[in-house]
Amino acid sequence: MANVSIKFNGKDFLLSCDDGQEEHLEELLIHINQKFNNLKDDLGNIGENKLLLITSVKIMDEYFETKKNVDQKKIELKNLSNKFRELKSLVYEYKEKKEEEINNLAKDHEEFRKVIEKNKEDYEKIIEEAADEIENFVEKANLENPIQ
Repeated sequence: MANVSIKFNGKDFLLSCDDGQEEHLEELLIHINQKFNNLKDDLGNIGENKLLLITSVKIMDEYFETKKNVDQKKIELKNLSNKFRELKSLVYEYKEKKEEEINNLAKDHEEFRKVIEKNKEDYEKIIEEAADEIENFVEKANLENPIQ
């Protein structure tokens, strides 16, 4: 245990604390001393016990107000966290839906390419057949009416 010598309301006190906590204790006592002296200046000398009580009440009021704010921020953080998870879920759903659309478009594109290729082959076949028929027609016409 460490000992810390402090001055409060013009009186010296020796307080004990865990080793390594000396600075923290001094910081707390400076804060309490400031509160006490501010109240003493504002209220006058109404008695040390009453000033200590009012100081304690003010410090507890600050503590509870801070605790209430922290609790409210925790709730807000939890709500934000839930909304973030919800948004994240929506993003993943959207991504999956778009990937599915891309896959479907890729399939459609491949099917369309095959149809185009088939149509091209059919068109070439039709042209080839038409050319053969025209050629046969011309040969037949030349045989029936030879040019003299």
